[in-house]
Amino acid sequence: MGKVSVAEIKELMKSTGVGMMDCKKALEANDGDMDKAIEFLREKGLATQAKKSGRAAAEGIVAAVVDGDKGVLLEVNTETDFAANTDDIKNFVSGVANTIIEQNPADIEALKALTISGGTSTVGEVLTELAGMKIRENIVIRRFIRLEGTLASYIHNGGSIGVLVKLDTDLSAEQVANIGKDVAMQSAALNAAYVRREDVPAEVIEKEKEIMLAQMAEDPKMKTKPEQVRVKIVEGKVGKYYSENCLLEQAFVKDDKLTVQQYVDAEAKKLGGSIKVVDVIRYERGEGVEKKEDNLADEVAKMIK
Repeated sequence: MGKVSVAEIKELMKSTGVGMMDCKKALEANDGDMDKAIEFLREKGLATQAKKSGRAAAEGIVAAVVDGDKGVLLEVNTETDFAANTDDIKNFVSGVANTIIEQNPADIEALKALTISGGTSTVGEVLTELAGMKIRENIVIRRFIRLEGTLASYIHNGGSIGVLVKLDTDLSAEQVANIGKDVAMQSAALNAAYVRREDVPAEVIEKEKEIMLAQMAEDPKMKTKPEQVRVKIVEGKVGKYYSENCLLEQAFVKDDKLTVQQYVDAEAKKLGGSIKVVDVIRYERGEGVEKKEDNLADEVAKMIK
C-alpha cells in the first residue's frame, strides 16, 4: 500500500465528489492508480451513502398521487433544494409513489425491499445508487401514507406541502373532485390540527380551559366577575378554539361567510347527494427536521483525526 500525495487526493475528490478520507483510502488500496481508485469508490456506493447519512435532509419533495380509488402522500428528503429539483429525484419520487400504490408496503423498510415501479431494481437499490453516485447527498424516504376510497389531493408550491383527503360520498369521484381539492387547499393554507371537534382530545380542551381561567384570575376586570360568568366566557373561548383548530369549523378560505363544513354540505346539496370528510392528511416538507449548517473546516478536521 503506497503513500499518496495531497494533490492526488484533491484530484480524486474533485473528479468524484467523494470525501477526503475515502479518496485517500481508495488511492492507497490501489497504489495511486486514479482509474482503479474511481472504480473502487463506485463499488463502495453503500459506504458513501452510510457516510452521508448523518447529514440533515430537510429539503426535498412532498408528492400526492391519486390513481382511481387508491392514493398516496409521500415525503422524500434531500440535503439541498438543488438536488430536489433534479429530474433524477423527481423520477425517483414518482416511482416510489407508484410502487406504494401498486404494492401497498407495510412500512418504509418493506418499501425498500420492493422492486420499484417500472424498473428492475429494488427501491433501496435505486436509493443507494442515487445517493451514492448520482446526487451525492443524503436522501431519505421519510414517510408515506396510502389510502383507498374516494380521494382528492393538492400539492402546494411544487412539493413544499401536500394534502390527501378521503371522502365518504354517494356521488362519483368526478363530481366531488373539486370539493375534495378545496378541502385539501384549506388544510394546506391554514394547517388545522384536527379535522373535527370530536378529534380533539378531552385533555387538550381541559388544559385550554385551565389556561383561560388562570388568565382571568390575573385580569383585574375579570377576576371580580362571578364564577358562573367566567365559566360561560371560557365556554365561548373554547368555541373559538374549535373554529381555529378544527378544519371543518374554520372559515372557508374561498368564502369566509361559510365554514368548511357548511361549504361541503352546500355543494353536496347542489349535487343531490351526501359528502363526509373522513380524513385529511397533511405533510409539510422538512417539518420537525432540524436543519444542520455544515462547516467544511470542522468536517475535514473530524475526518483526519
